[in-house]
Amino acid sequence: MDLKTETSSNGSMPEISLEKLHKMAAELILPGRLLLRLLNATLVFVTNLLAKILGSSLVRRHFHLVLSGLVLFGPLLSFWVSKYSIFANRNHYLYRKFLLSTWSWTCIFTGSFIFLLSFSARRSLSLSLRHLSRIGVVGFLWWGCRRLLTLLENAAGTCYEPLTSAQDGAANQAGPPLLLLHQDQTKASCLKAGMLWRGHEVSEDALILCCCCLLLVEEMSVFGPHLAQAKPPRSSPGAPLRILFLLCVFLLGLWVFLLLCLLTHFPTFPSQQLGGALGYLGWRGLYQGWYRLAPGWGRPGLPGEGLLIDTDDGKHPQ
Repeated sequence: MDLKTETSSNGSMPEISLEKLHKMAAELILPGRLLLRLLNATLVFVTNLLAKILGSSLVRRHFHLVLSGLVLFGPLLSFWVSKYSIFANRNHYLYRKFLLSTWSWTCIFTGSFIFLLSFSARRSLSLSLRHLSRIGVVGFLWWGCRRLLTLLENAAGTCYEPLTSAQDGAANQAGPPLLLLHQDQTKASCLKAGMLWRGHEVSEDALILCCCCLLLVEEMSVFGPHLAQAKPPRSSPGAPLRILFLLCVFLLGLWVFLLLCLLTHFPTFPSQQLGGALGYLGWRGLYQGWYRLAPGWGRPGLPGEGLLIDTDDGKHPQ
């Protein structure tokens, strides 16, 4: 007798029918579909709520005031925070991975959100690139500020080298070590050589964090009117755009948290306040100044301009 016939007759190897496979697949697919529907409903509810909050006139008109108050009075919290906190360590993961690349994270997520929102609203590549150019303008401004601040720091600061005990002499053993002045040294070369740099500086961390927070609020505020405009189900924004919006909201919360950590654990007055003021002036000059001018000035336009029904006349939705 054949081995295959013998095993099937003894019942040791049961037959696998297609009907059983279909039933098993249906039993697995049905919970998966229910889970996806639940996740999608949660995503829609959360994004609609956050878009309504960020698109409200209360947030858009007063967020810069809240951020200014945080920069001015945040260092007062240093009297109540513990110096043994994990955020009091400059080598913390958030500082190393996010603070040093603040603009890169903001550029990637915000640029993706702007492009996908504008392209899905009008299907125009030129219009999407025009709105995306706002990120390029802010990036160029950040690059120029860094170069200018570096030049000012090198011009206003001085490099010193502590004298060794052999150079101090017996007369200076009881007092503090003397410093030997080094001319024609930049801040980068001075610190790289292990010497001391003393001078006035502006906090670049506070500058870019404040600028990115204000930029994120401006760019995300248009998502609420976009949802209100897309009332038919077919034109409702898809999951990718909503996920990008959530990532931008998460990034905004992270930047505010890192700014608060810097102000409370590493307060440097007035360096951080000057950096926050420069970030505020950059936002004021672009979003409250140049972007509101007439189209003939070659401006990229305000967020949502030309995308929403109530902004086709060139006015930013209030």
